[in-house]
Amino acid sequence: MFEHVQVIHSSEQEVCIHISCVSCPHSIGLSILKKMNTVDDNEKVTDVHEQTFPQTEAAEKSFSDEANHETPLNYQDDTIAATTDGSSLTPSKEGVEEKPKKLCGYLYKLGMKGPLKAWKYRFFSYDDMKCNLLYYRIATDVCALGSIDLHAATFHFDVEAEEGIFEIKTPTKPYILKAINKHARMYWLQQLQRKRWEYCNNPSKIQTECIMSSDVHDREGSLHFGDGDFLSPVTTPTDVVGKMVALMPAPQESTSLQNISLKHPWKEIQNTVRNMCGSKPTQAISRSVFHFEESEQVSAEVTTKQFGKMSPSLNFARKARKQNGGFSSNLENISSDKLDNPQLQIQALTEELKSQKDLVKLLHRTLESAQEEKRVCAEYLSAPEEKDRLELIRHKVRQIEDLRQRVEVLQQEKQDLEQCVSLKDFHIEELKEHVQLLMEKNSAKQLVIMKQNEQLLSQMDLDNTTSSGMDTLHGQYRKIDSLMDDINAYKTQNRFLNSEIHQVTQLWRNTAEKETALLMKCSYIEARNCQLESKYLILLRKLQEVLPYLDADYCEVIKRLIEDALQSDIKTPLQPSNVHFSPISEYDDYGFMIIPEYELEHLKLLAKIQALEIRSNKLLTHDVVDKPLRIKWNSLEELSYSTDLKNLVRCGIPTEHRKRVWKWLTCQRINFSANHYKDLLKKCESAQHPATQQIELDIHRTLTNNKHFNSPTSEFIQKLRRVLFAYSWQNPTIGYCQGLNRLAALALLVLEDEESAFYCLADIVENIMPTEYYSNNLSGSQVDQRVFKDLLSEKLPRLTAHFEQYKIDLSLITFNWFLVVFVDSLVSDILLKVWDAFLYEGTKVIFRYALAIFKYNEEEILKLTDATDIYQYLSFFTKTICDGRKLMNIAFNEMNPFPMKLVRKSRAEHMEKFKAELVELEYIKREYVKSKKELRSTGNDMGVSEDEEDT
Repeated sequence: MFEHVQVIHSSEQEVCIHISCVSCPHSIGLSILKKMNTVDDNEKVTDVHEQTFPQTEAAEKSFSDEANHETPLNYQDDTIAATTDGSSLTPSKEGVEEKPKKLCGYLYKLGMKGPLKAWKYRFFSYDDMKCNLLYYRIATDVCALGSIDLHAATFHFDVEAEEGIFEIKTPTKPYILKAINKHARMYWLQQLQRKRWEYCNNPSKIQTECIMSSDVHDREGSLHFGDGDFLSPVTTPTDVVGKMVALMPAPQESTSLQNISLKHPWKEIQNTVRNMCGSKPTQAISRSVFHFEESEQVSAEVTTKQFGKMSPSLNFARKARKQNGGFSSNLENISSDKLDNPQLQIQALTEELKSQKDLVKLLHRTLESAQEEKRVCAEYLSAPEEKDRLELIRHKVRQIEDLRQRVEVLQQEKQDLEQCVSLKDFHIEELKEHVQLLMEKNSAKQLVIMKQNEQLLSQMDLDNTTSSGMDTLHGQYRKIDSLMDDINAYKTQNRFLNSEIHQVTQLWRNTAEKETALLMKCSYIEARNCQLESKYLILLRKLQEVLPYLDADYCEVIKRLIEDALQSDIKTPLQPSNVHFSPISEYDDYGFMIIPEYELEHLKLLAKIQALEIRSNKLLTHDVVDKPLRIKWNSLEELSYSTDLKNLVRCGIPTEHRKRVWKWLTCQRINFSANHYKDLLKKCESAQHPATQQIELDIHRTLTNNKHFNSPTSEFIQKLRRVLFAYSWQNPTIGYCQGLNRLAALALLVLEDEESAFYCLADIVENIMPTEYYSNNLSGSQVDQRVFKDLLSEKLPRLTAHFEQYKIDLSLITFNWFLVVFVDSLVSDILLKVWDAFLYEGTKVIFRYALAIFKYNEEEILKLTDATDIYQYLSFFTKTICDGRKLMNIAFNEMNPFPMKLVRKSRAEHMEKFKAELVELEYIKREYVKSKKELRSTGNDMGVSEDEEDT
């Protein structure tokens, strides 16, 4: 908008500014009169007047048109107020914080070990950038002898130790220091606590290579020292701490031979050479980081050289910032450590630039105000009739009235607040009077005690004329005084330790919050990585489907990519030993393989895609979903059937609670004697059940993707064998049915105890499942297939019509789901959540989840237009289910309503039909056998054998 802004004239009362426009050859002048008028509330107001330099009318009009179409400038700087409401044009000084005092001074340090252990007199200086306490032999040394890292250190002092001694404990080693007195010790400890707090709560200070922006400084200024109200601030002992100590001549103790560091001879030589060179007359500037006066002089010279040859406008800007409390007044006091440090130079120039920007913002706002006034005047003058002008005046009057009402409201609020403050002050005065009364009362009591003590002493003087009694009494009083001093010292120590504990706890909490945030960020990044890898594998799978239609070269490349993707495992990544993330292991908590081993490549890809997607969902929902659910489960003490518990179970039982809940659910429905399982095992040892051979055949084909069942000598194999043998004697009508081995195996993995697994198997077969579900003809299972077909046609009519169009028999796919409750069909993470709800609610959960599985993949199935493709897809489509939360939502929300009465009624109807079919089939079988026998008998009477015919 503006090409050039130049200050023409400046004085204590007036500032004239010349502004040139970019698009037209005209200019405008602003005269800012610093005329401070006194208002009722003693506030200062700056009047702003616009003064236009002689221009042609055309240029004036052009500039006015352009200004009216210009987008208003918006600033977010709260330190400069708008000029139209009469507030100050001067940047506020509230955001400018005072420069902190440098923490430095002489202390004794206990150094060396063994017989060379002695106190060394050292000059200590705190480094704000690294939170280190550097120590030198003398203040003029350049190379530090060592440093103490304070950001993870704790501070302590012992009352019984020598006066002034305190300890700094770091993770590597402790440091024992000694101040000249107790007051200096408390000052050092309190300041070190403050420095540690400020550093730990200002992570930007750690990044020493980054420019510290003004926003960072604003945040730093808003931090408060987290020491609580345990210790009142200790006054600064200026005689032993601060810059003045560094400027004084080195104490005799620090220059003695005993104070030389034998551990750092090379640094001692460097410092000695530097000090000798620095003491020559020709040396203008000492290189010591503690020569403050010389550094300030040199800084002033450098500042003069840098800013002495500026343009008049820049010189005026410096003068204006100096009058308004800007940063320029501090430039001439920059110390030598800032000159030596380019980082601090950049910081100083950044603040200088900020002050320049503040001035530009001020001028822009002034110009906006003038433009607005000019626009209003132009409207008033351009009004064709007197009526329009009156309407404009009325509009302005209404605005003035609104502003007046707002001022009245604000004044009323101000009066209310003043009344509130006066009430608070009155209450404080009452409390002070009450405290004063208590103190006077305490003083009166002490006077009474003193008088009684004097009376006692006088009585004792009369009774004990010997001097030994008096000496004993005085000795006791001295002892009392000594004990009082010890009590006061221990109180001070206790307050300091409370302060230290409080601050360390605060720092630990802050660190824990940062660590939690970083872990959440890492989880999110890992989840995104899993999603990207999953998408990559999906792309490879799509390319794998079109391999027959590609060139040989492309086929070879794609095959290599697929092999590389399958060979790369997702086991625990390489991580630092001190960082603990949730690793991606080969097996889950119950021993199931995260990526099952399949022979076909497309199934391997699907398994890995599923594992990555499930991992991603877990990471993204851990803090939002899983963590709150775990908190609710932890709060449950006693279990009882309720709606809340049912909803929690549907969402999935956490691993640490699943064993307890499953045992409780089993015990609610089953009741056996204490030694029932042991008696069955004894019966198995004495006699062999007919189903033993079939059990031995199936037991080694159970959960082959689980590490607990992939070895013939596994302990779980032996437990499963005993459970199945015992149940074959427990229920002779069933004995053993294929599928019971998987039910018992999953119960063993969760409950771990084989007796509990036996009772869980018995509960499923005899209580939860309908009768004859595992009978010889599996009538209950076949009836459920018909019931499920009816429910599918009701809930998913489009999919049912699609299956009927291509004559798909779903029982070939779903029969095994119902028989073993989805074992070996769903991934373990989703399977266990299905079993949680199944053990709590019963068999309707199987129908819900079976329907949900088809709903989950409905659109993909509807895309298939060939019976072979549909059967092939249905054979592995459960491996494409990755989002357990979505599947659960479909099962328990989208499939509603789902009354169990309807399921029971449908089961009864289909069971009657099934039994009628069995009777008819039995009749057909008998007729067939009968007709066969008749044919055989007729053949014996009339037929001739081939042998007879040959003869």
